[in-house]
Amino acid sequence: MFVMKRIVLIRPHMLIPQYSFTGLTVPPLGLAYVAATLRRDGHKVTLIDSVGEAIEQHVPYHDDYILHGLSTAQILERIPADTDLIGVSCMFSHEFPVSRDLIVAIKGRFPDALLIAGGEHVTALPDESLSQCLGIDIVVLGEGEETIADIAAHDGSDDELAAVPGLAWRDRHGRVRFSATRARVREIDSFPLPAWDLVPLENYWKYGMGLGVDRGRSMPMLATRGCPYQCTFCSNPTMWTTLWKARKPEEVLSEIRLYMEKYDATNFDFYDLTAIVRKDWIIAFCRAILASGLRFTYQLPSGTRSEAIDREVAHLLYASGCRNMTYAPESGSPDTLKRIKKHIKIDNVLESMRGCRLEGLNVKANIIVGFPGDTWKDLWTTFLFILRMALVGLQDVTIQPFSAYPGSELFRDLRKQNRITDLTDDYYFSLADYSDLTKAVSWSEHLSARALVWFRTIGMLSFYAVSYAVRPWRLFIVLSNLLRGKQESRMERALSDIFKRKYTLAPDLASAKLATAAKTTINPPYI
Repeated sequence: MFVMKRIVLIRPHMLIPQYSFTGLTVPPLGLAYVAATLRRDGHKVTLIDSVGEAIEQHVPYHDDYILHGLSTAQILERIPADTDLIGVSCMFSHEFPVSRDLIVAIKGRFPDALLIAGGEHVTALPDESLSQCLGIDIVVLGEGEETIADIAAHDGSDDELAAVPGLAWRDRHGRVRFSATRARVREIDSFPLPAWDLVPLENYWKYGMGLGVDRGRSMPMLATRGCPYQCTFCSNPTMWTTLWKARKPEEVLSEIRLYMEKYDATNFDFYDLTAIVRKDWIIAFCRAILASGLRFTYQLPSGTRSEAIDREVAHLLYASGCRNMTYAPESGSPDTLKRIKKHIKIDNVLESMRGCRLEGLNVKANIIVGFPGDTWKDLWTTFLFILRMALVGLQDVTIQPFSAYPGSELFRDLRKQNRITDLTDDYYFSLADYSDLTKAVSWSEHLSARALVWFRTIGMLSFYAVSYAVRPWRLFIVLSNLLRGKQESRMERALSDIFKRKYTLAPDLASAKLATAAKTTINPPYI
């Protein structure tokens, strides 16, 4: 017999390095999908988006970080007293110590509620998550909608949990148990549309927050799930397996039309892990947009592969409204690319990038340095590749040090080699250094952390120096856009975010630091 349950889904506050040049202040698409599925099954759902509800709230954390969003006390106040089930998103490993403390506080206030954790971190480290955070009752492994729906339909006993695929939990004897592996959903159009009415979207629009460049009222979109590739630095194979499934182009367009009518949306950010895999799918999607007569912009801000993007595809992308896209070549060294199982050819990538630039797309590239085994030769080859991308005409490049992220093949290798032993808070925090301009951790036997910091600085300065020397008008465009509060490139977005943090948030952060220093407890606003 079905019993309606009161369920609360929580996105915790974010952890940001003080000198971060990037951020993920974006609406919680995954939780919105989970909320929609639970509501479809008849449950009463509350979604607490800690970041969206307090975008302006930043508090110092330890010496080098900032907590962004609602405090723990504010989150606890928002949880209804009669809640049956609480789900907490644990996506990023560098935030796990913060999420762990939040979960412990929630469990202390609501001891009878079943507390579920889901996301990439707990999927990668289910045993450790359950042992390091006794507040967690159940871990959802991988794709979460159907799994949480099945949990909500049961009473939480060991026997019933064992019958639900895709779980790890601590039984009545304190032992960690696993149920059978849950197969990925094949018909992804069967999911209900995200429950955006439970998310404070207006706050994101007010502050111009999103995954891509601020081009107006933006909505998150998901056209595909998963990624068929097996890059060794990525946790995707653990979280999603290597199954890549695409929605029907007309279903994606129908969702876009709905958001244009309901929310006056003018731009759409695609959160796909790898949006463009099949050339025929992206061509069908672009042609469907052109045939519909709808006028909007969209962006592919996640790392896109180059294999399916030629001049024809680039032309259709721009004609249908795509304005920004990001490539993820990761390295310019053939040796590194082979080691990390990134099966691409540099010349082909550059030709694909050139086609996109000639068609008018604003293009960014992601580079990672300091992989295990990387040498100075690999860095030099990558540096030359960075300069070639500037000559081709790319607007932006991001250079980041490799992070040994849980769930990745390289993480497992480093643990086998005893190079990663104790999963301490310091280790988790170090995973955030990829976005900190002043820090790096080197996992290469041949390169120091200091060398990676300098390479990133010199590499990015050289890229933009060449870019502006070859196309000097770009500098004037960037300065003009900043003065007008307009954004067209990721560089403009980053500069705008840094400006906001320095001049809008600096007074609040300074006051909070003084208040923190006057207390004997650590970070009192977040307790």
